[in-house]
Amino acid sequence: MSIKERLEIILEKIAKAADKAGRKPEEVKLLGASKTQPPEKIREAFAAGLSLFGENYVQEAKKKKEALADLPLTWHLIGYLQRNKAKDALKIFDLIETVDREAIATELEKRAARLEKVVPVFIEVNVGGEETKAGVAPEELPALVECVLGLSHLRLEGLMTIPPYREDPEEVRPFFVRLRELKEDLERRFPEAKFRELSMGMSHDFHVAVEEGATIVRVGTALFGPRPKK
Repeated sequence: MSIKERLEIILEKIAKAADKAGRKPEEVKLLGASKTQPPEKIREAFAAGLSLFGENYVQEAKKKKEALADLPLTWHLIGYLQRNKAKDALKIFDLIETVDREAIATELEKRAARLEKVVPVFIEVNVGGEETKAGVAPEELPALVECVLGLSHLRLEGLMTIPPYREDPEEVRPFFVRLRELKEDLERRFPEAKFRELSMGMSHDFHVAVEEGATIVRVGTALFGPRPKK
């Protein structure tokens, strides 16, 4: 099956899930999670109509962006960001989805100030409390939001999560509900902020995420096929 065919199936599922939730399909953006995928696959996805892509690693993204410089693509960082990669990340990505601690927020602020740019960011929340995953704990989220809102070169636009994997997508639903509820609580606490985006849902559960309010779904395998073996 071609990427174009897979893309059509995914968009149809998004539309059905949005309709079920009383939402408009255009409220949901599809991000191609292109980790380990070669530039040719991204080029093929762009030809099929997709322009938003997410990468996990700064160096890998840098090479791909250079190889695809002729295309008008938008790049999100969707992987853990180390402080020593902050400078490069700001030059490569249009948006950082994985701000999860004050140290990385302040490092991004310092680097963005030097570049004289304002960077849109999401805060990553560890809704499942998994020790192996990045993300701020829900109870520590308000303090991190306050920190980010106080930084003049970061523009907080939403929340992101990678919930625990469950074979049955319905078992993931509570984690999506939790992120949406956290967003709603933050909007009450910080009326000056605008949490426009909820980045949640991946290949096997994105339809459930859309039903629960996702505005960005990050889809890799369902779009590109199995990841290439290194």
